Amino acid sequence: MALLTLPAVAKLNLFLHIVGQRADGYHNLQTLFQFVNFGDELSFQLRDSSEITISCSEPSLETDDNLVLKAAKLLAEAAPQSLPGIHIHIEKKLPFGGGLGGGSSDAATTLLALRHLWQLPLNDDELAAMGLQLGADVPVFVRGQAAFAEGVGEYLQPAQPPCPWYLVIHPGVQISTPSIFKHPDLPRQHPPLKWPQWSWENTNNDCEVLVRRLYPEVAKALDWLVEYAPSRLTGTGACIFGRFDNETDARAALQRMPAQWTGFVARGLNENPVCQQLRQASTVNLTNKTEV
Repeated sequence: MALLTLPAVAKLNLFLHIVGQRADGYHNLQTLFQFVNFGDELSFQLRDSSEITISCSEPSLETDDNLVLKAAKLLAEAAPQSLPGIHIHIEKKLPFGGGLGGGSSDAATTLLALRHLWQLPLNDDELAAMGLQLGADVPVFVRGQAAFAEGVGEYLQPAQPPCPWYLVIHPGVQISTPSIFKHPDLPRQHPPLKWPQWSWENTNNDCEVLVRRLYPEVAKALDWLVEYAPSRLTGTGACIFGRFDNETDARAALQRMPAQWTGFVARGLNENPVCQQLRQASTVNLTNKTEV
């Protein structure tokens, strides 16, 4: 059967403010999500059987806890009719534990792809609500627009931030998001921002000071990158990013990056490219049906 291959791009938190903690232990946030044109790649192949299976270029991720598998099963369980099975292969390029939303993006691409392949009558609101069951960052990838987010990340307003070039660096450490949010020294009372009154200069990442202290390699990377461009932690880390006016300068900095770190250069995007590709695929399918 035909193979459908789609991107699952990374996101950056252009800022991250923690404006309070709720009674259930979760935190109220304000953040600005933007996509970049670099990420994982997922391939979907319908099967003759009803079985849902995955494979991954990183074999350690081939577990029942993989968000791709959970997303596919969640969608199948919600369908009103029996569906053909699917095999999904994940070509992993994004580091896990990096704050780039790799697992969430993979899950969102899975939901969007299977809605298309299985021809399910679900709108974006319904699909985003399903995504929220998998993780707080999944809805922004499903909706496919750069967004200002509040709550735990589920209240989204479309945004159009500038789209510079970024150098994204992974300093070689993994950071547990729950461990940062549970830490007693995390600041939790940032005055709420009145959207859209934001700029790079009047925002920050509230996790950055704590992550710097707990992970010296992240601090070292931030101190190195800020010599080349305005730089910041994304999410709870471990990845950091620098903002450049052009690709040439970003790639020049990448060439000088210390060898113990990994990194990539990417352009900011205000639309998730998987949404563009699936719109085009749907248009082609509709045209073919009309011609028949």
